[in-house]
Amino acid sequence: MSEANAQQVAYWNESAGPTWAELQAPLDRQLAPLGRRAMSELDLGPGRRVLDIGCGAGETTLSLAQTGAEAVGVDISRPLLEIARSRSEGRAEVTFLEADAQTHPFPPGAFDAVFSRFGVMFFADPAAAFANIRQALKPGGKIAFVCWRTPAENPIMSLPMQAALAHVDAPPAPPEPGAPGPFAFADPDRVRAILAAAGFENVAITAHDEAIGPGDLETTLALALRVGPLGALLRENPAKRDAVIAAVRAALAPYDGPDGVKLGSATWIVTAVSPA
Repeated sequence: MSEANAQQVAYWNESAGPTWAELQAPLDRQLAPLGRRAMSELDLGPGRRVLDIGCGAGETTLSLAQTGAEAVGVDISRPLLEIARSRSEGRAEVTFLEADAQTHPFPPGAFDAVFSRFGVMFFADPAAAFANIRQALKPGGKIAFVCWRTPAENPIMSLPMQAALAHVDAPPAPPEPGAPGPFAFADPDRVRAILAAAGFENVAITAHDEAIGPGDLETTLALALRVGPLGALLRENPAKRDAVIAAVRAALAPYDGPDGVKLGSATWIVTAVSPA
């Protein structure tokens, strides 16, 4: 595999990947509505081929294949791909590839469409990655993906951290703007420039707001404590663990309803077309 994203390869195989594999079911419940919104932008069906970038444990790839299209999921995380392959046994129209989408030599024009649910914000060189992805599209082929807006606009992630920070002395340093990570594409102008530099046309970026959640209060609490910067904060402040957990549970409790905890999410739905 290419070393262009070696740091991300290590992270998604040695650290985040095993955690996400363990929490695959609640993570899919939380993120599925946002993936479906981006999927609705694609014209899929029998005879079409679609590439799923950052497919993870395969839920999105399987959903894409339900349209009748042939779906190929690509990811750098072996632990997540093991789950994806086990979920797709016997499905000839679904295949998975362990590869770096920034550098993998996809056959030119092999796909009618490209999709991603939060899988395109981690490239070391996003312009090069999207140029490589674009050449995998047929002329006139379409890409559609969903990515996060700013942390402040996303209570689903910011509310647990805010509750925790009242009990620790040193908050985590904010990521460098544009650095690979969940919020690397929060600036729509940057996304538009990256796609244009990669050769895409007709770039459209639409704000999407939706309340989402992984399940009941205890499921939501467990997810918040394990995924993202809050987990790292707990590991760095073990003496504050009990206080932080209590604070996060109290912050989430008012949002627990008949369908579990629901908190606001803020994303961009991004579409673009490969030149005809």
